[in-house]
Amino acid sequence: MTPGFEPVRDEFARNFERGELGAACAAFHRGEKVVDLWGGVRDARTDAPWEEETVVLVYSTSKGLAAMTLALAHSRGWLDYHARVAALWSEFAQHGKGSVTVRQLLGHEAGLPVIDEPLYPDKLRDFDAIAAAIACQRPLWEPGTRHGYHGVSLGWYEGELVRRVDPEHRTLGRFFAEEIAAPLGLDFHIGLPPNFPTERLARIERISPMRALAEARNLPPRLALALASPRSMSFKAFANPRLRSVADLDRREYRQLEFPAGGGIGTARSIARAYSAFALDGRELDLRPETLAELKAPPRRPPRGWRDEVLKVETAFSLGFVKPAGAFSFGTSPTAFGHPGAGGSFAFADPDRGVSFAYTPNRLGFHLVDDPREKALRDAVYRCLDGAEAAPPAGDRADERRAGGAPARL
Repeated sequence: MTPGFEPVRDEFARNFERGELGAACAAFHRGEKVVDLWGGVRDARTDAPWEEETVVLVYSTSKGLAAMTLALAHSRGWLDYHARVAALWSEFAQHGKGSVTVRQLLGHEAGLPVIDEPLYPDKLRDFDAIAAAIACQRPLWEPGTRHGYHGVSLGWYEGELVRRVDPEHRTLGRFFAEEIAAPLGLDFHIGLPPNFPTERLARIERISPMRALAEARNLPPRLALALASPRSMSFKAFANPRLRSVADLDRREYRQLEFPAGGGIGTARSIARAYSAFALDGRELDLRPETLAELKAPPRRPPRGWRDEVLKVETAFSLGFVKPAGAFSFGTSPTAFGHPGAGGSFAFADPDRGVSFAYTPNRLGFHLVDDPREKALRDAVYRCLDGAEAAPPAGDRADERRAGGAPARL
């Protein structure tokens, strides 16, 4: 823990006093790791402790790391955000999708939050079969006119784009592993290696239907109502592949699948480290200034407004990331970008301050955004930064900062 960031540790400890099970939190500032915390229990069945190298499923927080692969493809000149998807993938043009641009697809404007063809683990291992299933999907609204969260489907569309534009035709998970995780030394996986040590895995806590029903009060009321109706677009958007509960995605048969929209597994430290490369000048990954400018740009308002057809609240997306908008504010300006995940995880980059942040729990929360556990830590990071920048320089304090960065466990 870097000196001056002890209040983040204090908030982390308070989360456990309020019932946290296991979690980790990390933050970087101008490339320096200033927060590295972990604690609690990684498996409620055995009380096994959450260790320094424990990894955990982060659900849709995965989308931010998946979007990084497309940003890297853009920097290398392989992908134009303004290009038509069908120009890169001709089969995608079916059912009136020929004019959909990459930008519209990544902004959840393509009308494709639902996949009609049933998807099971065996099919999800076959990338050609996935591509065929999603290429023939009929949009649920005129593409480019409105937006609605492609909560599960987006990752497979992104994956096929990567396969099409990468000269080696690598899958998104392999591309991430070789081009982002390896250079940055990340312990984050979009498709867990088959020999991965099970003792390093945090287990997502299973919750009873009664508790889930009670916790649903934390969801936006219209979304909670829509999710209760199997006929609604919101229900269907999250119902394929069919799971008994959100915790089922933590089963063995899904961990090794490339599930870019919601199946990433890793450490908070690695997620924050990845965002740190994007919060700075991008040189570590040879990101072009033009790509970073695209990521930092304000989101473009859909023609019919910000109301999300799936989530039933106002949301803002850009190039695969969530952007600050409305009641959901993070970072210090609209240049920030990141992604939250089901259960309470969240990670983002704040280029204006050179900050990156990640929080990963294994006890499921039910807040769409701003889970109180995560937000308390995020706010504490910024209070510490404000205090450090307001303090007068002192030689001995500078020496402490250089000597800091050691991890802390609770």
